[in-house]
Amino acid sequence: MQDIVMSNMILSSNQTMVTEFVLEGFSENPSLRLLLIGCFLTLYTMALIGNIVIIVLVTSSTGLHSPMYFFLCNLATMDIVCTSSVLPKALLGLVLSEENTISFKGCMSQLFFLVWSASSELLLLTVMAYDRYVAICHPLHYSSRMSPHMCGALAFSVWSICALNASINTGLMTRLSFCGPKVITHFFCEIPPLLLLSCSPTYVNSIMTLVADAFYGGINFFLTLLSYGCIIASILRMRSAEGKQKAFSTCSSHLIVVCVYYSSVFCAYVSPASSYSPERSKVTSVLYSVLSPTLNPLIYTLRNKDVKLALGRLLSSFSH
Repeated sequence: MQDIVMSNMILSSNQTMVTEFVLEGFSENPSLRLLLIGCFLTLYTMALIGNIVIIVLVTSSTGLHSPMYFFLCNLATMDIVCTSSVLPKALLGLVLSEENTISFKGCMSQLFFLVWSASSELLLLTVMAYDRYVAICHPLHYSSRMSPHMCGALAFSVWSICALNASINTGLMTRLSFCGPKVITHFFCEIPPLLLLSCSPTYVNSIMTLVADAFYGGINFFLTLLSYGCIIASILRMRSAEGKQKAFSTCSSHLIVVCVYYSSVFCAYVSPASSYSPERSKVTSVLYSVLSPTLNPLIYTLRNKDVKLALGRLLSSFSH
């Protein structure tokens, strides 16, 4: 028995350090295993296909070479990274129906890509809200304010800032000591349950988490609301009913995505680690890491004539 324990742990600084974790997943509900496998596999396939199609359409169709679709292409990329960092490992645990272990390095890698993609999406949604604000409230200055150079700089800033945020959070997590227990009450590696497993002080990690929450969940959310407040005020001042309808249609899809994504993220992250609820976190995490990447391509494309036209041309080119 001692040999088994020593094979999973190493002795460091007079403490036994955990070298792997166990993802609890949905093991407490074994009767739902087959249903969850079917749902997750279907949603993951739809998310991959839908977002890849968006990337192909935007990059190959000249009619979609505009700031709005450029940012949508970045959003699709973030969705692929987000769902791919979570679902393959979760599906593997469900299929094997055994103890779903993940190495310490694998857990930290998963945490990095999840935090990077999730925070990038929050920041990008704010950028996309600003894009719609300029398009509707300042249409004459749109081409100058949202030039290709500016769009590229905004996208690069989003990826870079959020990569730095993910690096800091992951780096701080690697400095913690984990000496057992090693069961993560989630279906992927997430900050709150990892902090609860640490046997060393987590004060700095908690402060950094609060700072990130304030920036992504507070400042970004406020800027998004401010953009849409100005948009709605501008639309209400329009005299033409047709103009109002067209303006609302250009930003309604984005507003739906913002509401769904922020609601799930607020429930999952904007709370102290001490009040962490595994059941609630699993449900809300499914919303932003699985369901949102699946719905985003549908929400943004089904009501968009330009995307439908580009998709029709792409399909016709394959048929010839």
